[in-house]
Amino acid sequence: MVQIRLQDAGATRELGAALGRLLGPGDVLILRGELGAGKTTLAQGLARGLEVKATVTSPTFTLIQEHQGRLPFYHIDVYRLEGPAAALELGLDEYFYGQGVTAVEWGERLEGLLPPEYLDVYLAYDPAGGRLATFAARGPRYHCILEELRQIAGPGG
Repeated sequence: MVQIRLQDAGATRELGAALGRLLGPGDVLILRGELGAGKTTLAQGLARGLEVKATVTSPTFTLIQEHQGRLPFYHIDVYRLEGPAAALELGLDEYFYGQGVTAVEWGERLEGLLPPEYLDVYLAYDPAGGRLATFAARGPRYHCILEELRQIAGPGG
């Protein structure tokens, strides 16, 4: 597990960009945290690290946004999803096992439908100010990514 303190939205985007540069085809990130914790902000950084030129906004009402960059970036928000049956209709396997990078906001709502390996990202308000990002690897590939991220983030990471 890796924890990183983030002073503001800019730091959250920078962390996302650094992480985005480490990601490869088929990588899946599950973004958790309460409303306003920074999930979309982190996704914007991921997109920048993946060299996406388009503006990335929350896909709350469209559920899925697809962006082209160094790799395809699939930004999914399941906050408004109405149960597991609706999730099945999204064809998530095509995203989870495709050639792009998939980031799912509110991914905890997909328990039982998630791939066996992914990077779990929990964003929370830090009582000392800013945010706290906690990363947990679910699989060997993600342990490697977290080790690289820890080296980039430095001793505070």
